[in-house]
Amino acid sequence: MIDTTVFQNKTAVYYTLGCKLNFSETSTIGKLLREAGVRTARKGEKADLCIVNTCSVTEMADKKCRQAINRLVKQHPGAFVVVTGCYAQLKPGDVAQIGGVDLVLGAEQKGELLQYLGDLQKNESGEAHATATKDIRSFAPSCSRGDRTRFFLKVQDGCDYFCSYCTIPFARGRSRNGTIASLVEQAREAAAEGGKEIVLTGVNIGDFGKATGETFFDLVKALDEVEGIERYRISSIEPNLLTDEIIEFVASSRRFMPHFHIPLQSGSDEVLELMRRRYDTALFASKVKKIKEVMPDAFIGVDVIVGTRGETEEYFENAYQFIAGLDVTQLHVFSYSERPGTQALKIDHVVSMEEKHRRSQALLTLSDEKTQAFYARHIGQTMAVLMEKPKADAPMHGFTANYIRVEVESDDSLDNQIVSVRLGEFNEDKTALKGIVLA
Repeated sequence: MIDTTVFQNKTAVYYTLGCKLNFSETSTIGKLLREAGVRTARKGEKADLCIVNTCSVTEMADKKCRQAINRLVKQHPGAFVVVTGCYAQLKPGDVAQIGGVDLVLGAEQKGELLQYLGDLQKNESGEAHATATKDIRSFAPSCSRGDRTRFFLKVQDGCDYFCSYCTIPFARGRSRNGTIASLVEQAREAAAEGGKEIVLTGVNIGDFGKATGETFFDLVKALDEVEGIERYRISSIEPNLLTDEIIEFVASSRRFMPHFHIPLQSGSDEVLELMRRRYDTALFASKVKKIKEVMPDAFIGVDVIVGTRGETEEYFENAYQFIAGLDVTQLHVFSYSERPGTQALKIDHVVSMEEKHRRSQALLTLSDEKTQAFYARHIGQTMAVLMEKPKADAPMHGFTANYIRVEVESDDSLDNQIVSVRLGEFNEDKTALKGIVLA
């Protein structure tokens, strides 16, 4: 039994780096601490407890984590500092040695944070608890409201793929998941809290079911029956796991939105082989074609990595032409970053930083062209938009079913409401369409 009296009237700040899954897990940690009596610190207030949830997908991510930790230590002198997440799992000893850090928790310990906090007294040196990757077994549930309208439901964790460039299987452990019954119950609770949209998150969500003998398609069908949730979005799903039956189900579903995020990583078959990906460009193109056949207005986001070891100029040009020919909406472009312990380090041909930047900019320009063309096709249409509370001095905005960002005149009564909006022209920086709410 945990004695929570030590937490009464304490304040905490939270800092999250990385993916939607991390943000979901931080929100769940915050909920646990609030239930134990910890209040979120107000802006400018010195906190008693700092929680940093880290990312380690690139070398730059590691650097940002260290900077964030040092910044929080300075901003909150005397606070008990806890670091968790992927960087903490991969390099617990290094993190524990950062000045001011008191506690480092790996992937297996993250969900049991309260048990490790003790009396919140500062330690002379950081104390690290991180289970070896092969021994990570637990699945920590998380269904949390972000700082916007939507909820994030963690359905799966870990990855069994071991792509040559990636450390995530070492940071997150092997693939595991919650049960469909438990996830459906969490969705019902989100609906009871007023949630209208849920994003399904995980590390490799299409791999759902290994731990429970179920399938991702079974999960999708079960969630579709939950009353009160108006919209579901499927976060990143591997192309080889995005089955035709899933695509067809989304096309006929009222609740699952015509919005997909599919990692391609490279449009070159030779580079995909070097990456140890489990598909080729032909399979990827067939998935895009299938989606567009049954959902012509579907939004398709695509992850691409540039400058991986072995990506020659010829391979990149082939990749660029392949991507240019895809009927997709947006590219999320990442520059390759070498990670210790990965098989990619054995590959010859290193791409310079300058060349990585050039390739990245070329794809980002292509992305803008595709996104703006997609938006432009919808100008003049009337579409349902789920409105979100705006940040200070910003226009109110929301998203259509197919993820077009729409800006309207601010009206607090519209927050978390689905309204009919006539889509107009682009806003000034072409990141959204201006809209008029119809009575």
